[in-house]
Amino acid sequence: MKKLAIVVPVYNEEEVLELFVNEVNNQTRNLPLEKIFYFVDDGSKDGTLEVLKRISSNKNIRYISFSRNFGKEAALLAGLKASEADFITVMDVDLQDPPEMLNEMYKKILDGYDIVGTRRVTRNGEPIIRSFFARIFYKLINKISSTEMVDGARDFRLMTRQVVDNLLLLRENNRFSKGLFSWVGFKVTYLEYENRERVAGHTSWNFLKLFRYSIDGIVNFSEVPLSIATYVGFLSFIVSIILSIFFGIKTVVLGDSVQGFPTLVILLLLLGGLQLLSLGIIGKYIAKIFLETKKRPNYIIKESNF
Repeated sequence: MKKLAIVVPVYNEEEVLELFVNEVNNQTRNLPLEKIFYFVDDGSKDGTLEVLKRISSNKNIRYISFSRNFGKEAALLAGLKASEADFITVMDVDLQDPPEMLNEMYKKILDGYDIVGTRRVTRNGEPIIRSFFARIFYKLINKISSTEMVDGARDFRLMTRQVVDNLLLLRENNRFSKGLFSWVGFKVTYLEYENRERVAGHTSWNFLKLFRYSIDGIVNFSEVPLSIATYVGFLSFIVSIILSIFFGIKTVVLGDSVQGFPTLVILLLLLGGLQLLSLGIIGKYIAKIFLETKKRPNYIIKESNF
């Protein structure tokens, strides 16, 4: 029998772990695959690790525990590296990813697809401002990046072994999985579903974290922001030339002297702001380069049961 690896990053999710395992097993009982759960504890501060140790008496449940919180991207990478199966899926433990969809996803794999992803067609229950900025992000990233990212796409997807092996060839430390899943290519299809609420616990994501994550996505998959610095500098130069000509003619023809202080303050604030904006954009890219050159590991494993 072929195997299905279910990679599940977790952080402070003690309330829902057993419920998740039971629900996945119930909803996929007819799936002709041997299921192996790979839980990656991302430095949880509650009883998540203790629960994982207890339920891992089942030979199909394996866990990895980090030495501290390294973030979901690191947990995803660790789970994908650990997975030994013919097919691999990534799921959130809060059951917002419908386990019953695995049955249809597997059928699509048998139809010849390499990746079967999922996307939400609604964002019911999500804060309005978060939904608004999420849509803005996808529109923006697809305008400035050559890697297409599907609006509403989740990390929840079923992949063949070949896809995961190629994902693991990507060695960058600053990872943005939604982009990497698209970048590797292969034959992809998406299944749609309506948004679901968490069954228990609280999300560790807030607006600020999501905003930072979106900035990482833009920096990792587009060089367009770097061009902004050039455009801003060129525009500032043109504006300064136009203003010089305008005030020069105004003084010569009308005899109207230029009011020095207000003009000087406005120009200083304008140019200073533009320079800081440009430096900030360049600095973000340099920071990414700096972090990559350190060659630090994406995570440190404290313990595991395999």
